[in-house]
Amino acid sequence: MSQKILKTGNSLAVVVPADFGKSIGIKAGDEVRVFPKPEKAEVLYKFSGACQLSLSDNFFSRKRRTKSP
Repeated sequence: MSQKILKTGNSLAVVVPADFGKSIGIKAGDEVRVFPKPEKAEVLYKFSGACQLSLSDNFFSRKRRTKSP
């Protein structure tokens, strides 16, 4: 997923897509913890209202590899 950075007043903002917000159970006004990693040019966000994402329907139906004797 790729998002553009927006200017909001004197700050910068990244928009969280509505589908993603709905899938993890967050809404406007929820708190988010921000963990900047400038040495890697990364930012990690942890949403307070987030729930566990569900597994795909076929996750458990995949065939397991058997070891050859």
